[in-house]
Amino acid sequence: MYRVLIADDELIERKVLYKTLTRELGDQCTIWQAANGREALELFDEHDIQIAVLDIEMPGINGIEAAQEMRRRKSSCSIIFLTAFDDFSYAKKAIGIRVLDYLLKPCKEEELIGVLDEAMRLADKALLEEKGEEVQTLMEPVFKPSSELNTGDGQIRLHKVAEAIRQYMEENYVRDLSMQDVARVMNYSEAYFCKLFKQCFDKNFTTYLTECRVEAAKKLLTEPMVNVKEIGEAVGYNDSNYFAKVFKRVTGISPTEYRMSTFNRK
Repeated sequence: MYRVLIADDELIERKVLYKTLTRELGDQCTIWQAANGREALELFDEHDIQIAVLDIEMPGINGIEAAQEMRRRKSSCSIIFLTAFDDFSYAKKAIGIRVLDYLLKPCKEEELIGVLDEAMRLADKALLEEKGEEVQTLMEPVFKPSSELNTGDGQIRLHKVAEAIRQYMEENYVRDLSMQDVARVMNYSEAYFCKLFKQCFDKNFTTYLTECRVEAAKKLLTEPMVNVKEIGEAVGYNDSNYFAKVFKRVTGISPTEYRMSTFNRK
Protein backbone atom coordinates (compact mmCIF):
# COMPACT_ATOMS: atom_id res chain seq x y z
CA MET A 1 0.00 0.00 0.00
CA TYR A 2 1.27 3.45 -0.92
CA ARG A 3 1.39 5.95 1.96
CA VAL A 4 -0.30 9.23 1.01
CA LEU A 5 -0.71 12.46 2.99
CA ILE A 6 -3.12 15.27 2.15
CA ALA A 7 -2.83 18.63 3.91
CA ASP A 8 -5.38 21.46 3.61
CA ASP A 9 -6.67 23.84 6.29
CA GLU A 10 -10.11 23.99 4.62
CA LEU A 11 -12.03 21.12 6.20
CA ILE A 12 -14.60 20.68 3.41
CA GLU A 13 -11.98 20.72 0.64
CA ARG A 14 -9.81 18.28 2.58
CA LYS A 15 -12.73 15.89 3.13
CA VAL A 16 -13.73 16.05 -0.55
CA LEU A 17 -10.15 15.32 -1.59
CA TYR A 18 -9.93 12.43 0.87
CA LYS A 19 -13.20 10.99 -0.43
CA THR A 20 -12.05 11.28 -4.06
CA LEU A 21 -8.70 9.60 -3.44
CA THR A 22 -10.28 6.90 -1.30
CA ARG A 23 -12.84 6.11 -3.99
CA GLU A 24 -10.30 6.02 -6.83
CA LEU A 25 -7.17 4.71 -5.08
CA GLY A 26 -8.35 3.28 -1.77
CA ASP A 27 -7.36 -0.26 -2.68
CA GLN A 28 -3.80 0.89 -3.34
CA CYS A 29 -3.22 3.65 -0.78
CA THR A 30 -3.45 4.42 2.91
CA ILE A 31 -4.32 8.10 3.26
CA TRP A 32 -3.71 10.45 6.21
CA GLN A 33 -5.10 13.97 6.63
CA ALA A 34 -3.52 17.10 8.11
CA ALA A 35 -5.09 20.51 8.76
CA ASN A 36 -1.82 22.48 8.66
CA GLY A 37 1.86 22.21 7.83
CA ARG A 38 2.99 21.33 11.35
CA GLU A 39 0.55 18.42 11.58
CA ALA A 40 1.58 17.36 8.07
CA LEU A 41 5.24 17.11 9.10
CA GLU A 42 4.36 15.06 12.18
CA LEU A 43 2.37 12.58 10.06
CA PHE A 44 5.09 12.61 7.40
CA ASP A 45 7.65 11.31 9.90
CA GLU A 46 5.31 9.01 11.77
CA HIS A 47 4.14 7.12 8.68
CA ASP A 48 7.13 7.49 6.32
CA ILE A 49 4.95 9.20 3.69
CA GLN A 50 5.73 8.48 0.03
CA ILE A 51 3.30 10.95 -1.60
CA ALA A 52 2.20 14.34 -0.20
CA VAL A 53 -0.62 16.48 -1.64
CA LEU A 54 -0.32 19.93 -0.09
CA ASP A 55 -2.26 23.17 -0.12
CA ILE A 56 0.03 26.20 0.01
CA GLU A 57 -1.82 28.79 2.10
CA MET A 58 -2.07 27.18 5.55
CA PRO A 59 -1.63 28.76 8.99
CA GLY A 60 1.67 28.44 10.82
CA ILE A 61 3.91 26.32 8.60
CA ASN A 62 2.57 26.80 5.06
CA GLY A 63 2.70 24.29 2.22
CA ILE A 64 5.93 25.67 0.73
CA GLU A 65 7.74 25.46 4.07
CA ALA A 66 6.35 22.00 4.80
CA ALA A 67 7.40 20.77 1.34
CA GLN A 68 10.93 22.12 1.78
CA GLU A 69 11.26 20.25 5.05
CA MET A 70 9.78 17.06 3.57
CA ARG A 71 12.25 17.21 0.71
CA ARG A 72 15.12 17.66 3.17
CA ARG A 73 13.99 14.67 5.25
CA LYS A 74 13.15 12.32 2.36
CA SER A 75 14.42 13.12 -1.12
CA SER A 76 12.36 10.39 -2.83
CA CYS A 77 8.96 11.66 -1.66
CA SER A 78 6.63 12.86 -4.43
CA ILE A 79 5.18 16.26 -3.52
CA ILE A 80 2.14 17.68 -5.30
CA PHE A 81 0.81 21.19 -4.72
CA LEU A 82 -2.96 21.63 -5.00
CA THR A 83 -3.72 25.31 -4.53
CA ALA A 84 -6.08 28.11 -5.50
CA PHE A 85 -3.17 30.53 -5.99
CA ASP A 86 -1.94 30.93 -9.56
CA ASP A 87 1.13 32.82 -8.45
CA PHE A 88 4.38 32.70 -10.44
CA SER A 89 6.48 33.11 -7.29
CA TYR A 90 4.81 30.00 -5.84
CA ALA A 91 5.42 28.05 -9.04
CA LYS A 92 9.07 29.10 -8.98
CA LYS A 93 9.47 27.90 -5.38
CA ALA A 94 7.65 24.66 -6.24
CA ILE A 95 10.14 23.90 -9.01
CA GLY A 96 13.00 24.63 -6.61
CA ILE A 97 11.61 21.99 -4.24
CA ARG A 98 11.31 19.56 -7.18
CA VAL A 99 7.60 18.99 -6.80
CA LEU A 100 5.96 16.46 -9.09
CA ASP A 101 3.24 18.87 -10.16
CA TYR A 102 1.54 22.18 -9.36
CA LEU A 103 -2.24 21.87 -9.75
CA LEU A 104 -4.76 24.68 -9.51
CA LYS A 105 -8.12 24.41 -7.77
CA PRO A 106 -10.64 23.50 -8.95
CA CYS A 107 -8.73 20.59 -10.47
CA LYS A 108 -10.27 18.02 -12.79
CA GLU A 109 -10.51 14.67 -11.06
CA GLU A 110 -8.87 12.77 -13.91
CA GLU A 111 -5.96 15.23 -13.91
CA LEU A 112 -5.39 14.74 -10.18
CA ILE A 113 -5.63 10.95 -10.37
CA GLY A 114 -3.23 10.96 -13.30
CA VAL A 115 -0.63 12.78 -11.22
CA LEU A 116 -1.18 10.36 -8.31
CA ASP A 117 -0.70 7.44 -10.70
CA GLU A 118 2.66 8.91 -11.71
CA ALA A 119 3.59 9.47 -8.05
CA MET A 120 2.90 5.80 -7.31
CA ARG A 121 5.08 4.76 -10.25
CA LEU A 122 7.89 6.93 -8.87
CA ALA A 123 7.42 5.36 -5.43
CA ASP A 124 7.95 1.94 -7.01
CA LYS A 125 11.04 3.23 -8.80
CA ALA A 126 12.46 4.63 -5.53
CA LEU A 127 11.93 1.27 -3.85
CA LEU A 128 13.82 -0.51 -6.63
CA GLU A 129 16.67 1.97 -6.33
CA GLU A 130 16.85 1.39 -2.57
CA LYS A 131 17.22 -2.32 -3.30
CA GLY A 132 20.03 -1.59 -5.74
CA GLU A 133 18.13 -2.77 -8.81
CA GLU A 134 18.74 -1.27 -12.21
CA VAL A 135 16.30 1.48 -13.20
CA GLN A 136 16.05 3.04 -16.66
CA THR A 137 17.27 6.64 -16.60
CA LEU A 138 16.91 9.53 -18.98
CA MET A 139 19.38 9.47 -21.86
CA GLU A 140 21.27 12.55 -22.92
CA PRO A 141 19.13 15.07 -24.83
CA VAL A 142 19.00 14.52 -28.57
CA PHE A 143 17.09 17.69 -29.44
CA LYS A 144 17.97 21.33 -28.97
CA PRO A 145 15.47 24.09 -29.78
CA SER A 146 16.44 26.32 -32.68
CA SER A 147 17.17 29.99 -32.10
CA GLU A 148 14.03 30.97 -34.00
CA LEU A 149 11.98 30.06 -30.93
CA ASN A 150 13.11 33.32 -29.39
CA THR A 151 11.93 35.49 -32.29
CA GLY A 152 8.61 36.72 -33.62
CA ASP A 153 5.57 38.14 -31.84
CA GLY A 154 3.92 36.48 -28.85
CA GLN A 155 1.41 34.10 -30.45
CA ILE A 156 3.72 32.98 -33.25
CA ARG A 157 6.52 32.36 -30.77
CA LEU A 158 4.20 30.44 -28.45
CA HIS A 159 3.06 28.26 -31.36
CA LYS A 160 6.67 27.48 -32.28
CA VAL A 161 7.55 26.66 -28.69
CA ALA A 162 4.52 24.35 -28.43
CA GLU A 163 5.52 22.54 -31.61
CA ALA A 164 9.10 22.10 -30.36
CA ILE A 165 7.90 20.68 -27.04
CA ARG A 166 5.40 18.40 -28.79
CA GLN A 167 8.07 17.12 -31.17
CA TYR A 168 10.50 16.35 -28.37
CA MET A 169 7.92 14.57 -26.21
CA GLU A 170 6.55 12.53 -29.12
CA GLU A 171 10.11 11.35 -29.83
CA ASN A 172 11.03 10.66 -26.20
CA TYR A 173 7.85 9.70 -24.28
CA VAL A 174 9.19 6.18 -23.77
CA ARG A 175 11.94 7.57 -21.52
CA ASP A 176 11.52 8.37 -17.85
CA LEU A 177 10.80 12.04 -18.59
CA SER A 178 10.18 14.72 -15.98
CA MET A 179 9.20 18.36 -16.44
CA GLN A 180 12.65 19.35 -15.19
CA ASP A 181 14.33 17.18 -17.83
CA VAL A 182 12.38 18.73 -20.70
CA ALA A 183 12.90 22.27 -19.37
CA ARG A 184 16.65 21.64 -19.39
CA VAL A 185 16.57 20.23 -22.91
CA MET A 186 14.54 23.20 -24.15
CA ASN A 187 16.98 25.64 -22.52
CA TYR A 188 14.37 27.24 -20.23
CA SER A 189 14.45 27.78 -16.50
CA GLU A 190 12.26 25.23 -14.75
CA ALA A 191 9.93 27.82 -13.20
CA TYR A 192 9.37 29.57 -16.55
CA PHE A 193 8.84 26.28 -18.37
CA CYS A 194 6.13 25.25 -15.87
CA LYS A 195 4.06 28.32 -16.76
CA LEU A 196 4.92 28.11 -20.45
CA PHE A 197 3.82 24.48 -20.72
CA LYS A 198 0.34 25.25 -19.36
CA GLN A 199 0.09 28.21 -21.74
CA CYS A 200 0.92 25.96 -24.66
CA PHE A 201 -1.25 22.93 -23.84
CA ASP A 202 -3.76 24.01 -21.17
CA LYS A 203 -2.87 20.95 -19.07
CA ASN A 204 -0.09 19.86 -16.77
CA PHE A 205 3.04 18.03 -17.88
CA THR A 206 2.13 14.66 -16.35
CA THR A 207 -1.29 14.57 -18.04
CA TYR A 208 0.23 15.45 -21.42
CA LEU A 209 2.94 12.80 -21.13
CA THR A 210 0.36 10.14 -20.21
CA GLU A 211 -1.79 11.11 -23.20
CA CYS A 212 1.25 10.82 -25.52
CA ARG A 213 1.89 7.30 -24.28
CA VAL A 214 -1.74 6.23 -24.53
CA GLU A 215 -2.09 7.56 -28.09
CA ALA A 216 1.03 5.65 -29.10
CA ALA A 217 -0.35 2.51 -27.43
CA LYS A 218 -3.62 2.83 -29.38
CA LYS A 219 -1.70 2.67 -32.67
CA LEU A 220 0.27 -0.38 -31.54
CA LEU A 221 -2.89 -2.16 -30.38
CA THR A 222 -4.07 -2.30 -33.98
CA GLU A 223 -1.19 -4.74 -34.63
CA PRO A 224 -2.58 -8.20 -33.73
CA MET A 225 0.81 -9.90 -33.45
CA VAL A 226 2.12 -7.64 -30.64
CA ASN A 227 0.96 -8.57 -27.13
CA VAL A 228 -0.26 -6.03 -24.59
CA LYS A 229 2.76 -6.40 -22.29
CA GLU A 230 5.15 -5.61 -25.14
CA ILE A 231 3.04 -2.59 -26.09
CA GLY A 232 3.16 -1.27 -22.55
CA GLU A 233 6.96 -1.56 -22.52
CA ALA A 234 7.16 0.09 -25.94
CA VAL A 235 5.39 3.22 -24.67
CA GLY A 236 7.23 3.54 -21.38
CA TYR A 237 5.47 1.22 -18.90
CA ASN A 238 7.46 -1.78 -17.70
CA ASP A 239 4.61 -2.94 -15.46
CA SER A 240 1.80 -4.34 -17.64
CA ASN A 241 -0.79 -4.02 -14.86
CA TYR A 242 0.08 -0.36 -14.35
CA PHE A 243 -0.09 0.22 -18.11
CA ALA A 244 -3.56 -1.36 -18.27
CA LYS A 245 -4.76 0.78 -15.35
CA VAL A 246 -3.50 4.02 -16.90
CA PHE A 247 -4.91 3.11 -20.32
CA LYS A 248 -8.35 2.38 -18.86
CA ARG A 249 -8.36 5.58 -16.81
CA VAL A 250 -7.67 7.65 -19.93
CA THR A 251 -9.86 5.79 -22.45
CA GLY A 252 -12.52 4.15 -20.29
CA ILE A 253 -11.68 0.65 -21.52
CA SER A 254 -8.80 -1.80 -21.12
CA PRO A 255 -6.11 -2.26 -23.80
CA THR A 256 -7.59 -5.66 -24.70
CA GLU A 257 -11.09 -4.19 -25.04
CA TYR A 258 -9.71 -1.38 -27.19
CA ARG A 259 -7.96 -3.91 -29.44
CA MET A 260 -11.16 -5.93 -29.86
CA SER A 261 -13.16 -2.80 -30.70
CA THR A 262 -10.73 -1.87 -33.46
CA PHE A 263 -10.94 -5.36 -34.96
CA ASN A 264 -14.75 -5.29 -34.83
CA ARG A 265 -14.79 -2.03 -36.80
CA LYS A 266 -12.79 -3.57 -39.66
